[in-house]
Amino acid sequence: MITIIGHGIDLVECGRIRELATGYGDRFLNRVFTKSELEYCLGRRRQWEHLSGRFAAKEAILKVLGTGWRGKIAWTDMTITNDPAGRPLVSLSGESKKIAEKIGIKKILLSITHTQNHAVATAVGLG
Repeated sequence: MITIIGHGIDLVECGRIRELATGYGDRFLNRVFTKSELEYCLGRRRQWEHLSGRFAAKEAILKVLGTGWRGKIAWTDMTITNDPAGRPLVSLSGESKKIAEKIGIKKILLSITHTQNHAVATAVGLG
């Protein structure tokens, strides 16, 4: 039987992510996003929307875990990729993976959408 253990949603202003990336440069980008996420997003026609979507996804995942961003959790503990059809996939590592295992999460379903101004992500933790 599949059980929903947690749900999270987050909304991000794309301009905020652009400002942070412009102001802090690689320091911000490398602290928040994994190498594969940056390779996917940077240089795309709508790179700020894609980065904002991944940022919102990570915030939504933290809500699924019930932790927020604190303690030993790193932004890069969560990697967002896409399957061949474009569906977003979640891979956890480090402290985030430990917390998910402790509360019984086996899989996280994720949905991301964005416009020029906003990105929204919703995540559901399944056990």
